[in-house]
Amino acid sequence: MKIKTNDKVKIVRGKDSGKEGKVIQVFANENKVVVEGANIMKKHVRSRKGGDKGQTIELAAPLRVENVMMLCPRCNRAARVGYKMDGDRKKRACHKCHEFID
Repeated sequence: MKIKTNDKVKIVRGKDSGKEGKVIQVFANENKVVVEGANIMKKHVRSRKGGDKGQTIELAAPLRVENVMMLCPRCNRAARVGYKMDGDRKKRACHKCHEFID
């Protein structure tokens, strides 16, 4: 997977399209990522003890990787990510400005 945690991404499809955020978590086996502040869902939590009340918590649900594009740190545009060789090491590179990302 070409998107990793702490990458800035832009959502290009879905109810939150156009929003930008940081990737919190990556599920590589499922091809999903969790973006901070996007795709918020509410979850109802039952009380644990007899006298306590239940709660409603908000959390960020995973998005499919196909629905997000990485923001290049050099050119600040949403771009596809590819790989280029840097000597004997393979590194991620922006398709628009052709610069290495990490």
